[in-house]
Amino acid sequence: MKKSTNGWINGFLGMLIFSGSLPATRLAVMDFDPLFLTVCRAAIAGIVAVSLLLIFRQPFPIRSEIFPLALVALCVVVGFPLLTAIALQYVTSAHAVIYTGLLPLSTAIFGVLRGGERLKPIFWVLSALGSCLVIGFALANGTTSSLHGDALMLAAIIVCGYGYAEGARLTRRLGGWQVISWALLISLPIMLILSFYMMPASWGGIQVSSFLSLAYVSLFSMFIGFVFWYRGLAQGGIAAVGQLQLLQPFFGLLLSALVLHESIGLPVFIVNIGVVLCVMFAKRFASK
Repeated sequence: MKKSTNGWINGFLGMLIFSGSLPATRLAVMDFDPLFLTVCRAAIAGIVAVSLLLIFRQPFPIRSEIFPLALVALCVVVGFPLLTAIALQYVTSAHAVIYTGLLPLSTAIFGVLRGGERLKPIFWVLSALGSCLVIGFALANGTTSSLHGDALMLAAIIVCGYGYAEGARLTRRLGGWQVISWALLISLPIMLILSFYMMPASWGGIQVSSFLSLAYVSLFSMFIGFVFWYRGLAQGGIAAVGQLQLLQPFFGLLLSALVLHESIGLPVFIVNIGVVLCVMFAKRFASK
């Protein structure tokens, strides 16, 4: 019971950190190219990860863990950030929220396929209901659609769900911060090369807020958030704790209001109450 509770606490902290990614990204792309932002934040996080692995003298993963770690890197370090960055050139951030609402389902499915979890039928009903609430909220607020953008976002959700489940499975043996650190190390060489290649021609006109946002998505979104998130998934269950992602768009909107001074209305809070109830009951019916 204690391990499960700790899993939900760690998962919530990870989700909360991830919620700040969108507002921080919105600030960062005012001065940075989205593709540069994607590779640069992975490179910065990778340098931090390598430093920690050396400081704490972590043993190298065994041979059977190398390929799964490479898949985690491909999914959450490169795939999801890159696919969403390209997709946002075709669709609005509001439209992207529609697909964010599908991420808990994607994570739960891969939790069953890769993590060997067994779930009650009522869990799938609650997960689908929570996703529909988020999707319905996004559609009701009016979004623009694009075939290219939709396809890219759908691919991003599938890739991310797999990366979450695979990383959580590895965390049970390696530990949360070690998994994301090794994944970042694997991708570091190419991320460093691309960062230098895509580097802005001039740094003079870049605002302080953009640098701070780059620091946030590099240290928190790309590293610290995964430490809590992977630990939470491993302790509390991939599918169950993954339902906390249903809350992420709403915390993101709240942070957008605080940081970017964007207005949010009463419907946000009403829908959020429904989502919270879905998450609470999904937690109860997670195990079969």
